[in-house]
Parts: sequence; C-alpha cells; structure tokens
Amino acid sequence: MTASSTSAAGRLHLTKHHGLGNDFLVAIVEDPARYDCPVLAKRLCDRRRGIGADGLIITSFTAGNNGGADATMALHNADGSRAEMSGNGIRCLAQALAMARGTASIDLTIATDAGPRRVQVRPHRGDAATVDVRVAMGSVTAGPAWTPGPAARAALAELGVREADGGGHHHAETADIGNPHLVVEVADPAQVEVARLGPVLEADFPAGVNVQFIAAEPEQPDRLTLTVWERGAGVTEACGTGASAAATVAHRWGLVGPEVTVSMPGGTVSVVVGAAGTELVGPATFIAHLEVDHG
Repeated sequence: MTASSTSAAGRLHLTKHHGLGNDFLVAIVEDPARYDCPVLAKRLCDRRRGIGADGLIITSFTAGNNGGADATMALHNADGSRAEMSGNGIRCLAQALAMARGTASIDLTIATDAGPRRVQVRPHRGDAATVDVRVAMGSVTAGPAWTPGPAARAALAELGVREADGGGHHHAETADIGNPHLVVEVADPAQVEVARLGPVLEADFPAGVNVQFIAAEPEQPDRLTLTVWERGAGVTEACGTGASAAATVAHRWGLVGPEVTVSMPGGTVSVVVGAAGTELVGPATFIAHLEVDHG
C-alpha cells in the first residue's frame, strides 16, 4: 500500500497540495472505480463542511500498462464535475506520486482525460515541502465556437474588447489545451471583477469554459498578468492550463515572445510556447496528510 492509499476499511488517506494557491486533494488508490468521485469531491472540497480544496484527484500507479503511462489522473472540481486537465493539479499530483515513491526527483507519464502528459519533478531549492515540476502540456488549438450573447457583449464592452464593428482595442479568443478556455485581453486584470464577469462570459458555453483576463506588462517584456474564473471552481489564485493557453494566444497576438512569465494572484509560472507543444514550469507544495471516511 502506498502512503496515500486506502488505509483501513472505509478510510481513505489523502495528501493535500497547492500550486500557487490552487489547492487539491490527492488519493492514490488501487482501484479508482471503487469510489463515487463526484460525491466525494463535493463533500471533501467544501471549505465549510469538508476539508476544502479546488479539486479532488484520484490516481493509481499503472506500471506502464495504460498506454505506457506510469499513473492515471481523474480530476473532479469542487462542484463534483469532471475536468479533463489542470496544470496546477497535475503538478500537485506529480508531487504526491513522487512522495509515494520516496523521492523529490522523478520523471513520469500521467494519463489524463486530455491525453498523456509527461512530467519532471525536481527538488525546490530552500523549501523541502515544495518541488518544481515541468509539464509537457501539449498543443493549444482553437477552442469552442463562440458567438457572444447580449450579456457577454455587454461584459466585453465593459472590458474594452474589440467586437466586429471595430470598437475598442482589446481581444478575446477561445482556445483548447485539453480543456476549454476563453482568453480576454484587458487593461488591468487586477481591476476586473472576476467573480461577476467570469460567470457572465462562461454562461455562453454549454459545457462551461475557463475565463482568463490578461494584460501584457510593457515595462517587463514577455510577462503577462492574469486573473481567472475556473469552470467548476470559481475564482482561483492560479490556473496552469489557463496560463499555458493565455501565453500561447498572447504570443500569437504579438504581445509576448515564446518564453513567457505568467504572474497570477498566487504567484508565477513559466510557459514555453513551441511548435511541438507548450511546456509549463511551476511549483507544487505539500500541505498535509489527511485521513477521511469515504463511505
């Protein structure tokens, strides 16, 4: 049994981690199908009646027999919905898997709903609870088709985003990196009422979308600031897939070069935009071991 597996009948051992304040519960189990993950996620992630987290990740080691992957990743948001991928979540999962192997340095392939992702875990200088994780995030492609409805058009106008008539100067574009995103250029992401405008824009997408509000920093080349509304979780301090999608879209818009520092309320990550795919580099920090009743 691993350090994060079922420890007794009806009991589940978890580790809690965060990636720049975006926090996750991770359970390493032998058979993920045994668990009612949507119900478990809603209960455990509740910040008043549960442990509290942005999501629950159920994983198992596969010994390379799952399409060559070393482990699986099943991610459920705090509302119980299934998410295809999370850049912060996979870094937290990678740290949990490394801990279960008794190391702070490991290379793994993790099978996600968005496809296999290669991760490299390395020690973080000066902080034993933190590791640095490099993730091969895959390619950023066109996102879901979008025709803004009346409420979204009003929100975009408030944000100064250009529409078909040429008014304004900012941009908005959908993107996909295994999960869907809407990247919106604004004057200052810190001034955007994310909790109000995020759900207005997301409402146009039947399957939901992660909304990133971004701006380039003119005095610091190749740097973006970003705030985010996440599908299934709401306002979070950081979003790894969002940072990857935003950096790629901003590079295409000519706002930044191919090597981008993305600054979010929870901290910064590095994104490398390349023809073969996007790489994300950032920290994951261990918070605690926990044991709960999963019945």
